[in-house]
Amino acid sequence: MATSDKFLRHLESRKNLAGCACGIVGLVLTFTGLAGAYWPVVVAGLYGAGALIAPPERPPLPDFPDPSAQLDELRGDFEKLRAYLGDVELPPAASGRLTELTELLAALLDPGWVAGVLAQDPEGVHSLSRAVRQDIPEAVDTFVRTRWWTRLTPGQEPPERHLERQLALLHDEADRLAAGLREVEARRQESHTRYLEDRSR
Repeated sequence: MATSDKFLRHLESRKNLAGCACGIVGLVLTFTGLAGAYWPVVVAGLYGAGALIAPPERPPLPDFPDPSAQLDELRGDFEKLRAYLGDVELPPAASGRLTELTELLAALLDPGWVAGVLAQDPEGVHSLSRAVRQDIPEAVDTFVRTRWWTRLTPGQEPPERHLERQLALLHDEADRLAAGLREVEARRQESHTRYLEDRSR
């Protein structure tokens, strides 16, 4: 099966098609009498020359999902994260910080023009993906496990302080992303203003 596939690929390749085209020229020369007794050599030589000058085959690019498809998957994962967070009991301060963070992430992931701008920023998509799929779940899960150990060994630094700092840092990161997207739109607006001003001159 693999051999027949390879043979079919060779038949359809650029090199074979170019060689065949040049070989046909050799047959035309033969039928017109220009190739003489050496016509097999002429046909084979022209086929080889055509195969040599043909551009090499270019393998197809990998089919990666486009940014909008990545955002669709990320929205699904964000809903799973929210369901998980709904089952976790957190101290009031950490819970408030987490609510602020998830509301900001929800606004960034909301389908619409914001997501359209975000889809043009691969680093932003990666940053959101890392926050949703790794940073937030790990921060909360580590807090839950550390809190259990703290009950056995009191006197240590409360784990909720670490959780609050982690959530604050993640919120700052998401806020910087939102500010960057807002700046992109502001530049776009300014460019349109300059375009209209130049057009009216």
